[in-house]
Amino acid sequence: MSELTNFSNALTSAVEKGGASTVLVDARKRYPASGIAYAEDLVLTADHVVTREDIKVTLPNGKSLAATVAGRDAGSDLALLKLAEKVLTPAKTSSEVKVGHLVLALGRPNASGIQASWGIVTAIAGPARTHRGGLLDEYIQTETTPYPGFSGGPLVNTAGEVLGLNTSGLTHSSSLTIPVNVAWRIADELAKHGSVKRGYLGVRTQPVEIPEAARKSLKRDQSSGLLVLWLEENGPAQQGGLFVGDTIIAVGGQTVSDPDDLVTALKSDVVGKSVAVEVLRGGKSETVNVKVGERK
Repeated sequence: MSELTNFSNALTSAVEKGGASTVLVDARKRYPASGIAYAEDLVLTADHVVTREDIKVTLPNGKSLAATVAGRDAGSDLALLKLAEKVLTPAKTSSEVKVGHLVLALGRPNASGIQASWGIVTAIAGPARTHRGGLLDEYIQTETTPYPGFSGGPLVNTAGEVLGLNTSGLTHSSSLTIPVNVAWRIADELAKHGSVKRGYLGVRTQPVEIPEAARKSLKRDQSSGLLVLWLEENGPAQQGGLFVGDTIIAVGGQTVSDPDDLVTALKSDVVGKSVAVEVLRGGKSETVNVKVGERK
């Protein structure tokens, strides 16, 4: 058997393995989309493809089942669907992915079977703000073709392991892959809480340059912070002792140089907890403790 034939058969095997956990999600007016078996009774898919209450999930064996929404997060474009029966084969995953790796995008947008396109990973980047108002820690770009109905389906490696979830709902111009470590973390929150908690301090800020003298006193490479312009009345920051005119330079030990840094520092695991907020006040570094609120 030629090397080319072996290579072709290896790709077919990867599609079959990844396809065993790829399902059809019929939850919108137009053509159906795809989903990934997250657990025996849970399907992870793209939030933007779930627009109806009467949801049907078709398994790789052709069996169709009703599903309900277990949780959704518009910011990351992820939704978790629940089946009444434990009939799914949960996806095998891998977070080992590098630029240049050969990958396949899988989809099951109709009853005719699994579909695939292939290419290489062209970029791994982030964090990035999405047009749905979220902030992705990381995303993967590939040269695979996102055929109609591929949103919610997996990106797999040549072993058929899921590297992430593909979606065209995060940007206006292209399809991206949410890496499996990010997608699965959010799916875990959706399974537990039905939503993703996000923290807030109750401040309005703008990035400002840190004066040279203050920069030297910090003894770290940080050139900017967030100047506090407004405080919510009795909000977390005001109750914690922040003042208008303070410059936030770190939250919970993470340096804060721009608004995205602040969003990253206020993840769900700090909601309701007291965190150290380091500020520049009168040119000197001070730390106050703020109990992080939950953004509704």
